This record gives sequence, C-alpha cells and structure tokens, in this order.
Amino acid sequence: MSKRPWRVWRFSDGKAGHDNQSRGLLAALQRLRPVEADDLSPLTRTRALAAWLLGRRPPAWGDLPDPDLILGAGHQTHLSLLAARKLRGGKTVVLMQPSLPLALFDLCLIPQHDAPPVRANVLPTRGALNRIQPSPHLASDRGLLLIGGPSAHFGWDHLALYQQITAVVQADSMTRWTLTTSRRTPAGFLQGLPVSTDQPFEVVPVTATDRDWLPTQLAQAHQVWVTADSVSMIYEALTAGAAVGVFAIPPSRPNRLSRGIDQLAEQGWITPFERWRQTAPLTRPAGSFAEADRCACWIVKRWLD
Repeated sequence: MSKRPWRVWRFSDGKAGHDNQSRGLLAALQRLRPVEADDLSPLTRTRALAAWLLGRRPPAWGDLPDPDLILGAGHQTHLSLLAARKLRGGKTVVLMQPSLPLALFDLCLIPQHDAPPVRANVLPTRGALNRIQPSPHLASDRGLLLIGGPSAHFGWDHLALYQQITAVVQADSMTRWTLTTSRRTPAGFLQGLPVSTDQPFEVVPVTATDRDWLPTQLAQAHQVWVTADSVSMIYEALTAGAAVGVFAIPPSRPNRLSRGIDQLAEQGWITPFERWRQTAPLTRPAGSFAEADRCACWIVKRWLD
C-alpha cells in the first residue's frame, strides 16, 4: 500500500542562503518518502500577526491543501509559520535561531555554533543545512578554491590570501584548480591574483555562476579550499565528502563562527592552512556529513510516519 504524500508548505524570503537551507531539508524529505510541496512568500508582519492572533485567513492560502509540515528559514518567515499552523494545521520547523521564543515552534534546527539550549523541540545541527549530497564521483585531479570576503565576523588580507593560494596550488601540480569568488569578495581581488601558467587554473567569478554551479563543482572536486569567512561553503564541501582545507582569514574578534571552525578542526573534519603547511595532509572526512538527511530522518521517524 503506497503512502499518502505529505503536503509541505515552504516559506521563502528570497535570500539565497535561507533558501538553500529549506530546499535542502525539503529535498532530503523527498528522498525518504512521497512529498508534495508548495513554495510560499511570507506575509507582511501586519498580515501575519492578523492571521496568527486574530485568525484572519490570507487569500493566497485559500486554494492550497492543508499542510502536514511548514518550513521556513529567516526572520521574515517566522510569523507566517505560526499563522499557517494556527489556521491550517501541521507542524512548524524553523531553521536557524528564531527571533521568537523557541517554545512557539514544533522543531527548531539550530547550528551548534549558536549554542542552542537543550530542549525537546531543539535539534542542534553541524552548521546550516544545504542542498548538497555526498558525491561518489569525486575526481582525484580536481580541486576547488572558494573565496569569500570581509564580513561582520572576519576581516580580510589580500596579500596573505594570495600567499596561501600560491602555496596550495604549487604543492599539487597534478590538480586542475578552479577558483571562484563570492558576492563579498572585494573588488580588485582577482586582478591581483598570482596565476601560474604551469598547470590548469580556471577562474570563474561569482557573476558567471548560477544556483547550480557550485553543487555541480562540489560533486566532482576531491579537495576543496575555503576561506574561513565562508562558513556555509565549508559545510557544503564537507557534505559533498571532499577533503576540506581552510584558508586563514583574520577574525574581527573571537566569535561563534570562528569557534565553530576551530571545533571542526579539533574533530578532524577540516584542515586549517597552518596545520596543513606544517605537517598535516589534506584528507577526506572519515564519516558522513549529511545533516539535511539526518534532520529529515528525525522528522519522519518521530512525526509523520
């Protein structure tokens, strides 16, 4: 007897990082059992409050089947999750630390580096969830260099990063390297990049990529080097199963993200540049890092089957 498909409402605020997380969880659920999904934009704060507190039904939801599960990542989605559950039923899953009290949601998927409290409705995750799947096709001669940029938690040093990139590339003459940037990468970074013509080295700026470019590259690259500020890409590379090295970027001050990276290094998941340069080889993780699948399994076993 076939299982009834679950109906999932996925609220998206349009931000790529948030979208990547909720899409990753939805895809993991779909790998486990039949799921039918509706993608929705969050209500405005006023309309969401009216729906949640006063029971005013938004016209946009009128023709949709009732949800079994309601997903959302990003502060703009939180009130819509609660309003949807009150008016239409289902269980709410919020990704990342919510701006509202944890007790309001059925399940909170919060990265460990945010130090979530121990609660029955909180499931700590190793980093943010993503759409990447472990790849069985990693090529030993393919390497990726993923460059971020300054942020609230990290500074930047062009020269130090150029030196690290040169050391990694020159240490492995058999690898075909591809370097890409992010939207935070400072203007002028690529112009000063010291590129050797002695081995294959391709530069693909972020403006030349689409949403599927990085997942495709991660499915092929045996080793991936990421700047320390690009925490989401570190977790994506780990999920793909690559050997992951981390370029040193000066933190603006000790913070939750840098502490999370230190923890990954201590547990043997990643290799910091300084450790690699001294003694440590870059090796693939010994275990699986499929966090979206782990969270999806939790939901399936405890709630919906």
